[in-house]
Amino acid sequence: MASTAPQLKQRLHIILLGVNDVAKAAAFYEALGWKRAPSSHAGFVKFDLGGFALALISREDLAKDALEPSAHGTGFSGVALIHLVPKAEDVALTLARAAEAGGTLVKPATKTQWGTAGYFRDPDGHLFEVDHEDVWVFDEKDHLVVQ
Repeated sequence: MASTAPQLKQRLHIILLGVNDVAKAAAFYEALGWKRAPSSHAGFVKFDLGGFALALISREDLAKDALEPSAHGTGFSGVALIHLVPKAEDVALTLARAAEAGGTLVKPATKTQWGTAGYFRDPDGHLFEVDHEDVWVFDEKDHLVVQ
């Protein structure tokens, strides 16, 4: 029997991160230079990422909303958010800024077979890769062009 539900469009609108302290987490991203959306409030902070958003909510509230039995998991999640930079030298600079803002350096800027990359964790343990590769192309609005 065919489903009558519409197909899921090939896009994401919001990346929702469960954090231990919304205010502290928001301060970390603001220290990276990101601007909080005016409609944010103490329990839900949003950052406009140019057509989609990064949103912060308490880990407890997220678990409750998703009907999870516990707000705290263990082990490697297998998920990383990637921030692309325009020049190879920007990888180390971005990693340093994240560490200065309260993040944890996981892997320093390292030459790879594709370019230069490194990793940091935000104060709640979410893994970010900072990457530069010549293959990535951006449009005039700095949006990634996936080829």
